[in-house]
Amino acid sequence: MFRSSRVQRAAARDATGLAPARRKSALLATDLQDLSFRRRATPALLAVLVISLVDFFTGQDRYLAPLMVVVPPISALLLTPVELLLVCGVGFLSLLWLSNYDQVATFNDGRFLFGALLSYVALTVISAYIAALRMRRAAAFAAVSSVAEAAQRALLRRPGPTVGPLRLAVRYVSAADEARIGGDLYSALDTPHGTRLLVGDVRGKGLGAVQTAAVVLGAFREAAYDEDKLIRVAARIEASVERHVPDGEFTTALFAEFGPPGTMELLHFGHVPPIRVAADGSVAVLEAADPWVPLGLGPLATGEPTSVRQPFGPEDVLVLCTDGVVEARHHRTGEFYPLADRVGPLVRGSARSAAELETAIGRVYADLLVHTGGELGDDALLMLVSRPPDHQHHQHHQHGH
Repeated sequence: MFRSSRVQRAAARDATGLAPARRKSALLATDLQDLSFRRRATPALLAVLVISLVDFFTGQDRYLAPLMVVVPPISALLLTPVELLLVCGVGFLSLLWLSNYDQVATFNDGRFLFGALLSYVALTVISAYIAALRMRRAAAFAAVSSVAEAAQRALLRRPGPTVGPLRLAVRYVSAADEARIGGDLYSALDTPHGTRLLVGDVRGKGLGAVQTAAVVLGAFREAAYDEDKLIRVAARIEASVERHVPDGEFTTALFAEFGPPGTMELLHFGHVPPIRVAADGSVAVLEAADPWVPLGLGPLATGEPTSVRQPFGPEDVLVLCTDGVVEARHHRTGEFYPLADRVGPLVRGSARSAAELETAIGRVYADLLVHTGGELGDDALLMLVSRPPDHQHHQHHQHGH
């Protein structure tokens, strides 16, 4: 029941994957403050309990109370300064009680007891300072992550439900772990040379990955209109990446072009292969016979990439994604998400209308969340594409005009 509710809440996010309180929750998650006080205080309180019980049951000839000095450092890892003082106060009272129980106050005029108490108080003060420092660092880190995410989303201009003759449904979800904001990217453009799609994944994290994504998307949005061949579009982007992206950074990418009805052209640059789902739910993984190296690594290869034509009928659905989907791990077994095995029944027949396509991508995303236990560890992009019969497309344009 608990996991189901988490999945439902996550699936209820808007199509961009951002919940309304995302910025605040990012900060809380970065510093583990999204966990309840009870859960965060448990390790320190458990240490107090264990030390007290061991001291009590080993008798008065064993004085183990000084071990209570482990409580402030443990608290500094998880608690706010105020919470730390509260928990450490419990530890201090336990220290006093155990000292009295073990009759240590009479030893050496109480000097040993005084040393234990003073050490505990000093460690508590230092730990409170460390907790405050930890929270400041977490806030700064969350702010940088939020800037990266905001920049990333500004780049990804979300396409409408139709682009040219195509229907699209998109789910882009940022990682639950703010440290792993990556460079997933996508674009869909209706050009004089056909409707062209790009899905990519920058191999890097943070602001550097967003900067690389900006170079790739900017080049694609220009070249897609200028160049009559998909290979020339890719060559323009490769040239931009070589000029503007630091050496060693690269981007896996998949280009698709939809011209005359019934076929599509695919160009692989080391990306996750797309999946074509027929009306009956049968699945074809469209692997490239000779995939090219990722963008940015072109100078290391000889020859040139080759595109491949694939059939794409009015009842077919093309499933595009990034590594964040197929490498999402099961919450218990750690197995990768088997998209090719699961997507057929989830997407079957959804090419009939834009609403059904949107519902289908919701089903795939919800199934992914069930697999992972409700959260994703990396950015994930899902896109479903269908092409209704041409007469529907003409009617759509007539209504639009």
